[in-house]
Amino acid sequence: MGTMITFKRPDGKAVEGYLAHPAHAAGAPSIVVIQEWWGLNAQIKGVADRLASAGYVALVPDLYRGKKTVEAEEAHHLMSGLNFADAASQDIRGAVLFLKARGGKVGVTGFCMGGALTLLSLCATPELDAGAVWYGCPPLEYIDAGRIKVPVLGHWATQDEFFKIDTVDLLQKQLEAAGVKYEFHRYLAHHAFANETAVGPGRIPATQYDAVWAQQAWDRTLRFFGRVLG
Repeated sequence: MGTMITFKRPDGKAVEGYLAHPAHAAGAPSIVVIQEWWGLNAQIKGVADRLASAGYVALVPDLYRGKKTVEAEEAHHLMSGLNFADAASQDIRGAVLFLKARGGKVGVTGFCMGGALTLLSLCATPELDAGAVWYGCPPLEYIDAGRIKVPVLGHWATQDEFFKIDTVDLLQKQLEAAGVKYEFHRYLAHHAFANETAVGPGRIPATQYDAVWAQQAWDRTLRFFGRVLG
């Protein structure tokens, strides 16, 4: 459904990304999709395809510049080597500006590492119209909630061992103090509950796909984007 394209960052450097189009792309709103720590793999391309089938133009910027992995140790290494501030203010903002140029509203969504980057992008990219975060949060001191001027949806797992639910409570207070419009949902689930590859013996311990919660979170996400992006 999608193709690899190249777009420019605000600083002029080129970035590749996976672009998925809906059947009727003219005038359709757009969403930037941010990868998990695995890289631009088939699973995250599938998320973009899913959004395209729901009527959105979806773009996944390749934050790792072609590298991807199925090994947790290497994924951690790739994530550790990523400059989050640069990714949010340049790669992701560049993707947003690329989509804005074709017209219509633009949202952002991301999972795990991409969830943390979604929050950072909402602070760094005033051109965004909405954000949906899936179980990922940067250290709270990096979030300047006063710069978030658009609605935020959050999906959190109460049994998440990577992003503790207590942090989400503190994040909520931060957003409230800044007057951010947000809608948070908590699920009795583990980290990566919406990643259909987090199953079986090959999954990382402490991650677990849950089809029921994933479906509910997706329904809420599509309703949210339908409401705020039109």
